[in-house]
Amino acid sequence: MSNPLDTDAGSELFSSYEAELKLVQADLNQKLDQISELSGEPRKSAIRLAERTLDEATELLGQMRIEKQNIPSATRSKVNQRFRNFESDIDGQKRKLKTLSDDRKALFGNRYSDNPDSDQQLEQRQQLLSGTERLDRSSQRLRESQRIANETEGIGRDTLADLQLQRETIQHTRMNMLESEGYVDRSVKTLRGMARRMATNRIITVAIITVLVLLIIAVIYSKFH
Repeated sequence: MSNPLDTDAGSELFSSYEAELKLVQADLNQKLDQISELSGEPRKSAIRLAERTLDEATELLGQMRIEKQNIPSATRSKVNQRFRNFESDIDGQKRKLKTLSDDRKALFGNRYSDNPDSDQQLEQRQQLLSGTERLDRSSQRLRESQRIANETEGIGRDTLADLQLQRETIQHTRMNMLESEGYVDRSVKTLRGMARRMATNRIITVAIITVLVLLIIAVIYSKFH
């Protein structure tokens, strides 16, 4: 016999999320079991993977919470019970992951000790302080580099603005020079025209004077003969 939940579209989607959540929970349980056997960096990596898997499970649980509202009220009570069971299971997995994450000795291995007076603990604190100081110095250098970069950028902007202004000045001067050259060319042409007219007038004047002299000579010659 078919499940009555499967006859409704909302129920089918809820069942799909449910099946996917079961697979994710199984994967999460496997990861949690593996964390217990690890320490140091491998343990940290395994915890990060488990956290991502837990986030996936939580997201699926949220989708199921939305979809169960679309299930008919006649069958919703069974769905609610199953949903609460999933919530309880995921809460238990969250608590187990938090416990594993809080086990600092397993996380740091032999470098961690609960005895604050032990040499290893003191060495660890010194390393942490040294790392913090190096981080502070690096941050100061980064801030100084950022300040120098900002100042350099401001100088660059000012330089570009000056170059742009100089470029515009040069272009304006060039245009004035071209315009002046045009005036000079027109003036030279005008002077050349005037020179040609003066030469022509001189030639005409000399020709007139020559003709007049010849006429005078002719008149004088005719009077004496």
